[in-house]
Parts: sequence; structure tokens; C-alpha cells
Amino acid sequence: MLAPPSPSSDARAGLADVLPATLAVIPFALLLGGQAAQKGLSALDMLAMSSIVFAGGSQFLAVGLWTDPAPWAALALAAFLINLRHVLMGASLARKLDRFPAWQRFAGAHLMTDETWALAERRALDRPLTPAYWFAAGALLFVNWQIWTVLGVLLGGLVAEPERYGFDFAFPAVFIALALGFWKGWRTGPVIAASALTAVAVHALVPGAWYVIAGALAGIAAAVLTTPADAPAPAPAPAEETAP
Repeated sequence: MLAPPSPSSDARAGLADVLPATLAVIPFALLLGGQAAQKGLSALDMLAMSSIVFAGGSQFLAVGLWTDPAPWAALALAAFLINLRHVLMGASLARKLDRFPAWQRFAGAHLMTDETWALAERRALDRPLTPAYWFAAGALLFVNWQIWTVLGVLLGGLVAEPERYGFDFAFPAVFIALALGFWKGWRTGPVIAASALTAVAVHALVPGAWYVIAGALAGIAAAVLTTPADAPAPAPAPAEETAP
């Protein structure tokens, strides 16, 4: 019987898996910092926002709507809608984090992004999700975002038009690769198709960020409808201790 992986090997795996996403966010972090500088925000302001919020979509929206005084109610509502998907993401991860001590679950929630969620879900298909893997991947992405958003403020509009260099496709490329990692045969196709088509349709017809939630709910519905009624429930994982 093979020995379970050590915390150090899990941490290295987390760093390696999140590295492509870490590189992909750099031009967007620079762009966000440049836009913040144009609105009069300082490097310290940007560091505080990136540390407390740590959600690129919400930060771009907040910077775009930023005025003096700031429209706090509008900012809060828009951020709520954009990040509502985190409720579904957190629910899907809950059972996979049941071996984490309570304080690690609370601390780890702040590091949950689309990228870390997808990586964690993909890893959980093959082996238990450990704190070492989660915190290594999340911390690298977190620190990287702080560094480059602050540099974006200091450097100004260095990356004013990322689409000129193809940087605008970096995020979609990363998520396409992550989504394909979940492919498990023909039943996966309807889930991906339902989620994608619904998100595109709602984005075209309904203003705001409702397409994010609509796509997620459509994917869940497709998964439920295409799962055989007599499919055996997965066996519960044996209890084991994980490194703090």
C-alpha cells in the first residue's frame, strides 16, 4: 500500500497546478491597477482592496463605478450579484473540506476563487483534498494578485488594451482547460452545454451578472437530469487525519 502524500508534496502540487492561472491574471491585475490609478486610488488603496475583496470581477466593477463619494449601495449590490456563485462553489466544496479543522475552513474561504475552486474540485476526483494543497494554491494566487495590482497602480496604464496582445483570452483559455479536466464521458457533455448556452443567452437578454448564476443552475439541472436514478452513491471516504 502506497504511503499517503506528504504535506510538502501536496503543497508543491498546489503550486504547480495554479501556476498557469497565476500567470494568466497578471495582465488583468496590471489593467485593474492602471484603471484604479486613473480614478485617483493610491497603491495603498489598491493593496487594501485586493487584500480584503480578492475578487477580480468585483474589483473591476468597483473601480469602474468609483466616484467621490462612492455609490456604496450600488457597489454592494453589484458585488453581491457577481459573487453569488461563491455560494454554489462553497456548497460543492463543503464535503471535500470536512477534514479541515474549523479555523482552516474559515481562513481558506477567503482564498476561494474560480481558479482555486476548479483546481480543488479536479484534484478531489482522484484523491482527498488537503490543507497543504488548498493553501499553497490559494496563497500563491493571492500574493501574485496583490503584487501585480499594486504595480499596475504604480506603472499607470501600462496594459491599457490587453486584447491587442491576446491577453484578453488568457482567462477563457485557463477555464476551458480546467473545464475539460472534468470530462468523464458522454454525461459531461450535456452539463457543459447547458451551462454554456444558458449563460450566453442570459448574458444577451438580461443586464447584470445574472448569467453567472443562471449558467451554474442550468449545469446543476443538467447533471441531475442525466444521472441515472439507480446510480450508486459514492462511498464515504475513510476518516484520516490531515496535516494542519
